[in-house]
Amino acid sequence: MMMQENWPGREIYPDDPLGKSTAGIPTGRDVAWEPLVDYRRNGVSETTIHGAIAWVHGDEIIHSFGGNVLCYGRSMMKPLMIKVFTETLSEVTSWEQKAIALSSHNGTTEHIAAAQSLLSESEWGLMQTPLDVPLIQFGRQVRRPRRWYHCCSGEHAAILKGAKLKGWNRAGYTLPQHAFFQEYLEVLQRFLGEDWQPLRVARDGCGLPTISNTVDELAKLFAGLVMTKDDDWIWQAMVDNPDLIGGFNRLDSTILKACDGKVLGKEGADGLLGLAVEHPDYPKGLGIVVKIAHGWNAQAMWYVARSILGVLGFELRNPYPLDRQKAFLVPGVVPPNLLETLKKIETWDDWDPDRDRWYYDYKRYNQHLNEKTVG
Repeated sequence: MMMQENWPGREIYPDDPLGKSTAGIPTGRDVAWEPLVDYRRNGVSETTIHGAIAWVHGDEIIHSFGGNVLCYGRSMMKPLMIKVFTETLSEVTSWEQKAIALSSHNGTTEHIAAAQSLLSESEWGLMQTPLDVPLIQFGRQVRRPRRWYHCCSGEHAAILKGAKLKGWNRAGYTLPQHAFFQEYLEVLQRFLGEDWQPLRVARDGCGLPTISNTVDELAKLFAGLVMTKDDDWIWQAMVDNPDLIGGFNRLDSTILKACDGKVLGKEGADGLLGLAVEHPDYPKGLGIVVKIAHGWNAQAMWYVARSILGVLGFELRNPYPLDRQKAFLVPGVVPPNLLETLKKIETWDDWDPDRDRWYYDYKRYNQHLNEKTVG
């Protein structure tokens, strides 16, 4: 049933199923997405994953592929959001509490315990994450939804703790007019310029504001994380507690463990991965951001991350063997000077046999039929 035009709030709803264009706000159909990965069965592409990638050294864009897409940073931005409270929380939190503040966790008992420890039990009711179930749970899902199971509960608890210590009113802490969000904007302006302003601010899935940035801007912010790694505890908390950041078989946790403290990896909802890389070839800090066009795809993102980190000298395991397909990367995922190195990084492992075809010439086995037909 169509909504009546005079219903309260009707003006916020779209009135055209094809969508309307807003000047300066490109939609997905306006962006030059590029293929990143394609899955082939016996040489024929069956599925192609599109997206966009940006590499930034310091504040210089050194590689951009797939268009400078405007998107929301979502949970990928937590290492920057929590910079608002690094000084405030420095002396009053454990390293586990610091890490869970930066996490998008799976909702295990370890994650929940760390998040809850940030607040007294009498304060738990202040936390306003949506009701949720664990993000990843072994076996059948039998738990009823709770706020603490939400992947952002650690961040929310840390914001509430930090707001109390700063003397801010904790009511309305999820609103864009709250002091937390205003200081977060100032953090971004430190890296993007004091005159920078977001084109859009929306409500994230956890209730906090999320800011629109281009992929180039996001990569510049992650390059900034490298240059400020010694200014606060963000970097150390993540690399020292990788399993609290995501959890079992999560890409960002695996990156943190595989790169010997030289890379911060952080996932974001709907197809985002941010990498902050400390590397001798990039003394001003290297920031790399990947955005997958259709949203989160853990398998494809893992292949892309493995290739990017591989050309930089880091080895990331491959947890996704393909039974009857093979994944192939597009050259544009890395800068042209790294293409020859990319060609040496396989997306499959030696123990993963190629089973999408037969290892014989089937024509030999019906040769007698051909001869019979000819006769």
